[in-house]
Amino acid sequence: MNSSLPEEAEAREAWREARQEAQRGRDPGAMARKMEKGATDVQSVFEEWLLRDQAENRTAPEVKRMFERYVLPGWGRRPIEGIRRRDVLDVIDAIADKGAIAMARRVQSRLNRLFVWSVGRGILTLNPMQGLPKPGSDIKRDRVLSDDELAAVWRGAEQLGWPYGRAVQLLLLTGARREEIGQLRWSEVQGATIHLEGARTKTGNAHLIPLSTPAMALLEHAPRVAGSDYVFTISGRRPIRGWSGAKIQLDELASISAWRIHDLRRTVATGMQKLGVVLQVVEAALGHTAGSRGGIVGIYQRHDYANEKRAALEVWGAHVTVLVEGREPGKVVPIRGTPRL
Repeated sequence: MNSSLPEEAEAREAWREARQEAQRGRDPGAMARKMEKGATDVQSVFEEWLLRDQAENRTAPEVKRMFERYVLPGWGRRPIEGIRRRDVLDVIDAIADKGAIAMARRVQSRLNRLFVWSVGRGILTLNPMQGLPKPGSDIKRDRVLSDDELAAVWRGAEQLGWPYGRAVQLLLLTGARREEIGQLRWSEVQGATIHLEGARTKTGNAHLIPLSTPAMALLEHAPRVAGSDYVFTISGRRPIRGWSGAKIQLDELASISAWRIHDLRRTVATGMQKLGVVLQVVEAALGHTAGSRGGIVGIYQRHDYANEKRAALEVWGAHVTVLVEGREPGKVVPIRGTPRL
């Protein structure tokens, strides 16, 4: 009688897994059929890993897109036990050689987790990535784009088109954070100002972003998806996400490497200071609460710099337009009318 206990335990475990897969909207029989056949090609192992190890991870959709772009096209049908260290390096190096060091590191990290999980499940005996050094060197966090690079990114974004290209251009004009613009809603664009509630900002404080003449022109010419409140969207059901693929295309179009989307924010801040905007106004325009607005000063300094922020971003927008048009930067004054974007 005791000999039946392990079989009963296995049956209960199989039932629980089938129920969980059904609750997630997946076909519980599909995975069973694959594992019954002993399918250990990379595609099959990846799908099981995604289900069992990554299902509760909020970045699972991004991981899936990452593998579908960089890994599965070449490895999908290969037995996972046949993947060697050299194969891994070929994939990682191909990404790093395009200047996408951060993406190369992300792919390496997820691949390593897949192999570690496969060893733990008895699919592999050894992890071919054990001890593999990270690709490239760290991108410095003080990266500021030069005027030529800024113009190149703008033009590359123009070629990239809707929606990621226009989102990048608005980031360049506002200095806002990536998710603040990427998840922008039309209901947040009120007149010539973006109104962000505290739930939409990193600091948790409401933030008003004045829109310069070029920024307004960009939004006025933006397509709108019927019934959707999202500004930058493809389907209308959700805002853009998975910036990594668009960033790689942008790098190629702009012929610039070793930079991050967040560097645009630092570039805007530095550029406005070079144009004579005082630090307190720069920080207010970017919604930055540390630095000169932190500590005891932040408690007592309640001036919102609304007019100063608008003037600063107008001057910055004019400066960007001058660079994009290829004119010699000089004394920049706000541009009236619709600029050539």
